[in-house]
Amino acid sequence: MTNRHPEIVLPESDLNKNLRHKSRRGFLLGGLAAVGAVGAYKAVRLSHTDNEVPWPQRRVLDLNGKLWRSYLDDSHLMPTYPANQIGYLKPNGDHGLDDEPDDQGNPPAWDGLQLESPGASPVTLQLSDIQSLPRHEMTTKFCCIEGWSVVQKWTGARFSDFTRKFLPPGAHFTDYVYMATDGEDYFVGLDAKSALHPQTILAWEQNDKPLVYEHGAPLRLIIPVKYGIKNIKRIGLIRYTNQRPRDFWYEQGYDWFAGL
Repeated sequence: MTNRHPEIVLPESDLNKNLRHKSRRGFLLGGLAAVGAVGAYKAVRLSHTDNEVPWPQRRVLDLNGKLWRSYLDDSHLMPTYPANQIGYLKPNGDHGLDDEPDDQGNPPAWDGLQLESPGASPVTLQLSDIQSLPRHEMTTKFCCIEGWSVVQKWTGARFSDFTRKFLPPGAHFTDYVYMATDGEDYFVGLDAKSALHPQTILAWEQNDKPLVYEHGAPLRLIIPVKYGIKNIKRIGLIRYTNQRPRDFWYEQGYDWFAGL
C-alpha cells in the first residue's frame, strides 16, 4: 500500500525554533485578548448609567423584557400545585409597611383603595367592593429574585375582573398599571398584558386565612408570572396609565419587566 501522507521529520533546531515562535504568538494573542476583555469591562463600568445600571447592561435587560412580553399571553399559565406542597413564605420586604399593629395585634387602619385612570375622576373602593367580584383561588409558586421559591395558596379576585368592573366608562387605558402602598413608599409598574393575565389577582387570603399585616393585609397583588418584587403588599393606589410608570426596584438597578 502506498503511503500517501509520509511522516515529516524536522531537525531538532528547526523544531525548537517553531515551538518558540508559536509560544510567543500564543502569549501575545492571549495578552491582547485579556487586554481587550479588561478594556471592554472598563468601558461598560465607566459608561453612563440608566437607573443605577451601566447603559449597555440596561439595554440587555430591556431587550429581555421585550422578549418575555412578546412570549406572554393568557394561555401561558404558571404551574399549580397540590395543597401538600405548600410551604412557609417568609415576610420578605417591609417597604410601605412602616406602621406597627396595635396592642391587640390589629393592623393599622386601611383607608381604602384609590383608583385613578386617564379621563376619569379618582374613585375610592373598600375591601368589600373588591370581595364582591368572583372569587378565585390558586396554588402557585412564589419566586423571589434572590433565588428561592415556595408554594402558596392565594384567594382573591382576578385583576382582569376588577378592571372590567371598576375601570370607569370613558377611561382611556391601553398600556400600563401603576400600584403603590399608602404614601407611595413602595410602588410597582406593570405592563397591561401581565396585569390582565388570568393568574394575576388582588388577594385578601393566604393559605385559607385572611392576610396578616406583614404579608400585605388587607389587600396585595399576586402575579405569578413575575418575581416577588412585583407582588406589592397593602395596595393603596392603582393607576391605569398610558405612560410607563415608575418602579421601585427598577430605580435600584433591577429589570423593569421582572418576568419569569
